[in-house]
Formats: sequence, structure tokens, C-alpha cells
Amino acid sequence: MAAPPPPPLAPLDPQLQTMATSGAGEEHHHHGPGDEPSEILHAIVSLLPLKEAVRISILSTSWKMLWTFHCNLCFYGPNETDHDPSTSVPRFESYGPDAFREAIDEYLETKQAKLKIKRDKFIEDVNCVIQRHSGVGVSKFSIRCGLHKEDFDHLDRWISFAALSRAKIVDFDLKKNDSPSKEVNQFPLEALIVQGSSSCVESLYLADASIKPHSGIRGVTVLRRLVLEIIEISGDFSSFLANCSALEDLEMIRCSGVTNLSIPQQLHKLQHLLIDGMGVETVESHAADLAHFEYKGKEIPIILHGRSKLEKATIMFQGSNGLARVFTAVPIILRVKMLKVEALIFREQLGKLTPRPDHIFIHLRHMTCEIAFLFDYLASLSVLQLARCLDVAPQLETLDLNMLYPDSKVWVHDDLVVEEGPHMRRHEHLKTVYISGFRCYAGQSKLACCILENACVLEHMRIQPRFLTMTRTSRYDSWPNEGVRGRFLPEAREWAQVTSERFGKVITVLDDPSE
Repeated sequence: MAAPPPPPLAPLDPQLQTMATSGAGEEHHHHGPGDEPSEILHAIVSLLPLKEAVRISILSTSWKMLWTFHCNLCFYGPNETDHDPSTSVPRFESYGPDAFREAIDEYLETKQAKLKIKRDKFIEDVNCVIQRHSGVGVSKFSIRCGLHKEDFDHLDRWISFAALSRAKIVDFDLKKNDSPSKEVNQFPLEALIVQGSSSCVESLYLADASIKPHSGIRGVTVLRRLVLEIIEISGDFSSFLANCSALEDLEMIRCSGVTNLSIPQQLHKLQHLLIDGMGVETVESHAADLAHFEYKGKEIPIILHGRSKLEKATIMFQGSNGLARVFTAVPIILRVKMLKVEALIFREQLGKLTPRPDHIFIHLRHMTCEIAFLFDYLASLSVLQLARCLDVAPQLETLDLNMLYPDSKVWVHDDLVVEEGPHMRRHEHLKTVYISGFRCYAGQSKLACCILENACVLEHMRIQPRFLTMTRTSRYDSWPNEGVRGRFLPEAREWAQVTSERFGKVITVLDDPSE
């Protein structure tokens, strides 16, 4: 269990210095009826950041312990990805090869030394707060700081405080940077359960740690949300999940140690299941009420029992044929009303979509396709295959098509000749279409014209020509998380005007600077 609290520390933060001195030498876990701050003041203080609560507490001697009832204790420390403006990165042209290597080594040593000072200060501040906090009424306890091996003892102390204060929301983000740490923090799940009672944690987020779940970990009956990111799992994970009978949301991102993921039937309240970037070989869920399923990774067998209640799905299979395989090899999603498919296309062409007759999405109303092309020349003709997506969704009402490209030159009206547009069945229900990343490529234009021609009840088409270029927040991301807006393409406005007159339908060009 947790080590005993260390002796009072001299906090380094000026605000925490005030915090420490205001409560030094006083017993504040028990007050007389007239000494306790009113519930109204407690409610007001709980809405403020912790430092602001400290400032409020020093306005009156009767309020000096007010901050110790603050319900949200969120601590954000340094990590290795933080930019330090006081330390500049050496430029190669300023040094010779040997001198440059020495300069880089010196830069890294200086950066690590500064990070250690900041991390030690952060640890002192956290310890100071939890020593003086009343431990009453804590709703959220959050730590975001990459810890090193020598700091692991503090982690046990913080986990124990979160459990004893009966916090409902517990977040421990221990990532040092965007890649998995070599020094993995062992997170004892048992420590969240106070001996002789059940855990009060309703939401648990863990990042960059290792856990050893097993069936003997009980008392987690109120846990409703569990998010694991970059977690090493050893033990019986399925048996541990079986004890989390109230779980509604389970998210696993880049976790390791699980080969065959099985969601037990005891999770009868599970609504959302996300699996992203894991090396699992199979996924099988017995959660009968699952409504939203998300999977991003290699193509594997996915079996969802009770799938009649599944209404929303997000699927991304790795590889150039991944998009096609979503529509032909994942029968579990045939009854969904909302479908999001993603693909990351490299040098290979977009896999040909040849859906089988028995793979018809008769319930699908809203479909989103997100495709990232890593080479521009692929964009022209391969997007024509997307017309087949519409053939398998006869009841579709809304289509969002988002295309991302690398940050390179903008090709407009490329020279590839497309004699005929793609084959597409006549659509009786498609009313709204949105296309982003529209660069007037020949393939894009043919696809848009095909939709305008065959969607007989189409009310509105919107195109976004202010193209988005891909950015990656992490080299482990399976999908570009966000884009950077580029310049507006005036040619798209001309295309929209001509095409609108041709088909007699409204085409809106978004972010048009002329409007």
C-alpha cells in the first residue's frame, strides 16, 4: 500500500507557498459548526481552478481553509515534448559534423536537467496539496506528468489519496512523450479500492503504465468509463472486466499484452467500445447492448454478439484494400444507421470495391468516408471507386466525403482523361452531400457529377476547396488527427457554377472569399 506521508515540504510555487503557510500547524479535518465555510462557498470555490481557490482563501481568516475542500484537483506537470523557449535547438549549418553532435548532446543534457528541476518542483507541489487537503468532497483527481523510475513511490501516494478521498474521476497520464516509455510505471489497480469498501471511481483514464488485472480485483462495480492508452496488460483482462458490471464506455488505444480480446457478457450496460492501434488477433464481444463500435488496425475477425442494437460504427483497416474490405468483410455493421470508414492510402491504388449482393446496408442513413492520400497522383481516378459505396446503401440520406493530402503542390484540372463516369445506381433518398479536400481533380469532378446525376432528391451539395493538409500528432497515430488549412482554390468556384447550371442543383462553395 501507499507509503506514509513525508514531512511537510516547502512548496516552490508562490501560490502553493501561501497555501502551505495558511494551513500550517492546524488540524483542519474537523471544524466546529460555526467555523466551516458554507455550502455556497464550497460550491463557488469548486468551480474555480485550484490556484484561484487559494487566492480566494486568503481574503479572510475564516476562509483560509476553504481551498482544502476544493473538489477538482488537477495537476499538469512537464513532459519531454514541451517546448522550452530558453533552450534553442542547434542548427547544423552553424557547426561542423563533430561539433554539431557535441552541441546536440549538450542541448539534450540541458533539456533533461531543466525537465528534472520542473518535475521535482511539480512533485513537491502535488505532495504539498494532498497533505493539506481535507480529502472531503473530491470529485476529480488528475495527474499529467511523465514520471521516471526514481519517482514511482510518489505515484503510490497519489493513488492512495485518490482512493481514500473517494474521487469519482481519476486520470493518470504518465506519458513522457509520444512514444511508449522504457521505464513503465506499475499501476496497482487494487490500490483504488479502499479496504473494507468498494471503489468510488466512476471514470478511470490511464496512460503509459502497466497493469496486472485479474478476477480477484473486486469492488469496481460503479466504474462506468475505462480508457487505457499505451498500457502493458499482463494477466486475465477479461475476468477483470467481468467484475466491472456497470461499465458503459471502454477505450483501448495502442495497448499491448492482449492477443485475443474478449468482452464478457457481464458487461450488459456497455454502449461504446473503441480499439485503436492494438496488435490483437481477434475481437469478440458478448455485450448485448453495444451501440457504438470503433476499430482501427489490421484486418482481423470481429465478432459482435447482440449486434442487432449496434447503431453506429467506425472502421479503419490498414492497407490499400482496407476500405473495400470494410464493405465486404465486416457483416457485423450491416444494420448500423451511422457508418464512418477511414483509409490511409500509400503508393498502391485504392482497392476495387466489389460488394457482394448480400452486403447491403439497408438501415444506413449517414455515411462518412475519410481517406488520406500520401501521394497526390493517386487522387484523380481512385476516388471513383467510392461511387460503389453508395450502391450498398440504398437508403442513405447524408454523405460526408473527406479527402486529405500531403502538403505539396496543388494540382488543378489534372491531365488524366476520364472518358466515362463511374457506374452508380439511382438514389432515391440521398439529400445532402459534403465533400472536403476538393481540388478539382478529374476523378473528384466525375464522382461529384455522378452523384448529382443519380441522386434524384439531392437538395444540397457542399464542397470545401480550402484544402486540408495532413498533420500527425504522433508517429503512432493510425489516422491523421487534424489538418492545416491551405489556400482557397478559385477554380472550384468556377467548377461549381458550371456544374450547378448543368444539373440544376445548388452547389455551395464553402469559405469562398468572394462571398
